[in-house]
Amino acid sequence: MDQFDLTAIYDDYSQRRGAPPYEPSMMVKLIVYGYSEGIRSSRKLERACYEDIGFRVLSANQQPDHWTISNFRRRHAEALGELFVQTVQLASEAGLVKLRHVATDGTRIKANASRSKAMSYAYMKREEERLRQEIEEYFREADRIDNEEDEKYGEDHNGYSLPEGLRTQEERREKIAEAMKRLEERARAKREAEIAEKKAEAKAKGRSYRPRKKAGDAKPKGKDQYNFTDPESRIMRSSDKAFIQGYNAQATVDAETQVVVAAELTNRGYDAPHARMMLDQVEENLARRPKESSMDAGYYSEVTLELHRERGIEPFIPPDKIRHNEWRKQKPPRGRIPKSATAMDLMRRKLRTKRGRECYKLRQTSVEPVFGQIKANMGFRQVNLRGQQKARSMWRLVCAVHNLMKIYRSGVRLEPIGAPI
Repeated sequence: MDQFDLTAIYDDYSQRRGAPPYEPSMMVKLIVYGYSEGIRSSRKLERACYEDIGFRVLSANQQPDHWTISNFRRRHAEALGELFVQTVQLASEAGLVKLRHVATDGTRIKANASRSKAMSYAYMKREEERLRQEIEEYFREADRIDNEEDEKYGEDHNGYSLPEGLRTQEERREKIAEAMKRLEERARAKREAEIAEKKAEAKAKGRSYRPRKKAGDAKPKGKDQYNFTDPESRIMRSSDKAFIQGYNAQATVDAETQVVVAAELTNRGYDAPHARMMLDQVEENLARRPKESSMDAGYYSEVTLELHRERGIEPFIPPDKIRHNEWRKQKPPRGRIPKSATAMDLMRRKLRTKRGRECYKLRQTSVEPVFGQIKANMGFRQVNLRGQQKARSMWRLVCAVHNLMKIYRSGVRLEPIGAPI
């Protein structure tokens, strides 16, 4: 932990007023150690500072209360998330990042929101019309009983303000109207992304693409959802086939050491758009590129294959979903490669070879176990903060803690660059 550069956190303390804050490096150590032990609740962290010897050593026998811990984590959420990049560089310095083969996958993490707080676009339209009629009924009722105004509103009411019930309904209608507007904007943005993706695919094939419908004409589908608790989260299908309100957490892992070299979190339910950003992040974090890359069928596209070819990375990405037990049944290809074989056919043939099967199966021993360690051992299945940016910071912090544990267990000892507590 003394290797970390905490300048971004220290620079945030510019004003000298009130009681002096707890030492930021000590607070960071408490939070990171808590994550490694599966403790993320600020109240449980406070209690651990009294009862757990490890926490008492790290806190120098100080006991910050849960509000202090919670506020520190919220205030510095982005800076804590960016510690991930430093752990990748520390792992590389320790010789734990080989980049011979990297594996990329995504997992669904629950948001700090309930599915019951989501509403579809079609239901919003019906609800808005119902509320509009109900509001009009309020006014008709007010006109009808105008002579009983004092009794209806009370002596202290001026008679000009909206009744309490009407205010509540009007506020609800305004919220629904705002949610409908957001869904319409989201539909246009989604259409723009689809057009850009199809243009890129057409360009890779040497063709041109002209959309039939413009992005500005896009409308939300009746089943499109909007969550009023965390509007940036989405309803997604998890690995156990259940639908959750959550985010798509991505990770790229060094296949030899299980060190996470790239981590991202978005609200896109499908994996294909994440291939470019994950490879970009690997290169940005380490200033070099991997030799091989494996991804599951959800990432396959001609754009993704072209992306790998441009960077000199050998891809292992099946065009079709393949169960783990199906690998044993596949036979190696025989004969010459047909001249008419497409890129999809060539990839299928490549993954049936002995080398192709061995390389693709590295996913089972690298990125998939990392998700298991984070979810099962560290207990991270749901983000505590709302909003995509804060949820992203928490995911990257979890991946940073995972990397620190890998460095610690490797037995490599790095000389501290900062003054220890």
